[in-house]
Amino acid sequence: DVYKRQAQAHSPYLRPNVFDATNRDHVTVEAAFTEDVFNAEVVMRSDHFHVVGPNGDTPITTVTYLRDLAVFEAPTPVDGLYRLSSGAREGRAAKMYQTPSGWKMVGEEDAPPPPGAELVDVQSITVADVYVVRGAPDDAALKPSGHGLELQPLIQPGDIVAGEDAPFRLLFDGRPVAGADVTVFREAGHYDGRKIETETRTDASGRITLRVAEPGAYMTQVRHRIAAPPGAATPWRSYTHTLTFIAHAG
Repeated sequence: DVYKRQAQAHSPYLRPNVFDATNRDHVTVEAAFTEDVFNAEVVMRSDHFHVVGPNGDTPITTVTYLRDLAVFEAPTPVDGLYRLSSGAREGRAAKMYQTPSGWKMVGEEDAPPPPGAELVDVQSITVADVYVVRGAPDDAALKPSGHGLELQPLIQPGDIVAGEDAPFRLLFDGRPVAGADVTVFREAGHYDGRKIETETRTDASGRITLRVAEPGAYMTQVRHRIAAPPGAATPWRSYTHTLTFIAHAG
């Protein structure tokens, strides 16, 4: 079924070779799009790869682009927490329509748009983030940028433990986003078939509490579809944010 195939949209992700960079002056990061989390399928290209850490915001200017993924080195010169990011990437223009459960992209559902649905032009904006720590963490990298869609950890990412609650807050242009659906994908799903760990929704203050059952690597995904600012290429935008994290054993 063509619509079912199209509905399996590729998600962006960043995956470092290590999450704990203690005694390392860099980490190596892969960047790609995939339908099967952390298994690279389509190379991610960006002019805005960067790392935010205790030493400020550093652009990544040297990137190796392969056919299935991009690879770059992110500097971790001093102790602290680092947020590695793709930056905001403008994607393809598409069509979108309204449903009782919210906006849907054409091809996102398993069936075509319902008869009479009004199609509007929309452009996708994607951001993929991941945190790594060197030595004792600080809080500078946890501060939101105030631009676009961001999932802010409300604890140190290195303190996420399987079986325990981990709080986050979803923001758009620095303001909380209520009622947004957040999906958590698990790397182990590639092997046991259970690809989704949990699905939840932000509360009135934009907060969610995540709890994963087992140690391992995970990725959150959230989308936010709103009217574009004046002068944009399309009247609507579809923002997607992903965050890679690991849960440690208790």
